[in-house]
Amino acid sequence: MSSSPHPALRLGLDVALSALKAAAEPTRLRLLALLAEGELTVSDMTDILGQSQPRISRHLKLLVEAGLVERHREGAWAFFRLSDGAGHDAALRAALSRLDPADPALRRDRERLTEVRAAHQQAAARYFSANAERWDGVRGLHVSEAAVERAILAAVGDVRIETALDLGTGTGRMLELLSPRVGRAIGVDANRDMLALARANLARAGVTNAQIRQGDIFAPPVETSAFDLVVVHQVLHFLDDPARAVREAARALRPGGRLLIVDFAPHGIEELRERHAHRRLGFSSEAIAGWLAACGLDLVAHSNLPPPDGDGDKLTVSLWLARDPRIVSDALPSSSNLEVA
Repeated sequence: MSSSPHPALRLGLDVALSALKAAAEPTRLRLLALLAEGELTVSDMTDILGQSQPRISRHLKLLVEAGLVERHREGAWAFFRLSDGAGHDAALRAALSRLDPADPALRRDRERLTEVRAAHQQAAARYFSANAERWDGVRGLHVSEAAVERAILAAVGDVRIETALDLGTGTGRMLELLSPRVGRAIGVDANRDMLALARANLARAGVTNAQIRQGDIFAPPVETSAFDLVVVHQVLHFLDDPARAVREAARALRPGGRLLIVDFAPHGIEELRERHAHRRLGFSSEAIAGWLAACGLDLVAHSNLPPPDGDGDKLTVSLWLARDPRIVSDALPSSSNLEVA
């Protein structure tokens, strides 16, 4: 018995022809294969394919017009990703999955993608190393850390947390802040200088229930379904693929566990890219909610902490609290400072 695609996945003749024509060109097909790996800028794709920026931009314009690719502007940068519109996403990814990964051109593109992403990570690592001793001072340029920490504690609540994970632990401040409420905690960071600073800070604060591990946030050295609480504090804006980091955080959660994301709301301060290695200029609630839903998590609360009135040099900090719904818990811990989503 033959099966028909779900109505939401069917494409009209004109839409299908437009999409097929747009994809039926070697460079554009290579661009689609790259974007299947995650969001990229025009500059990234220019470096990977070795073609001029005007040429890459023309190809991307055709792909956007055909509905195969979406464009998202952040300040002076634009990020491109595969469309997740009705019908396009499933059909396009199914077609791309049939490409031979051993094809020489596609293999070279993936190798160059790895190199480009490594270069971004190295730039961020150099920034972290240069700022390791004054990292909390850099954060102090933004909304009050004291206010953020009060909001974090309110979101976490007074319920005892047996196991916690801090991804991108940096100075270890989150481990120190949460230590009275946690049985056992692990902080993961890729940068050795930051790890040394975190260990020194925890020792000075007398924190004995936390350990530090070196590891990649995209492949943290932790077990699946092992933590009651995962915190991702001021990390996502440094990453090429923040959605992937959210997936890893969700992987680490136990059923009923909670994920707390703290980062900036959308802004337009380009200087943060140039001087502080930021890859993303904040995140909308819609973007975060979409990533959480894709991981099977429920967004249960969200809050914004704006800077003082008239202080244009500071940024709004946002908190998102999500829960793994695989079990039903009695009640959420107190989140009086958060708005119910």
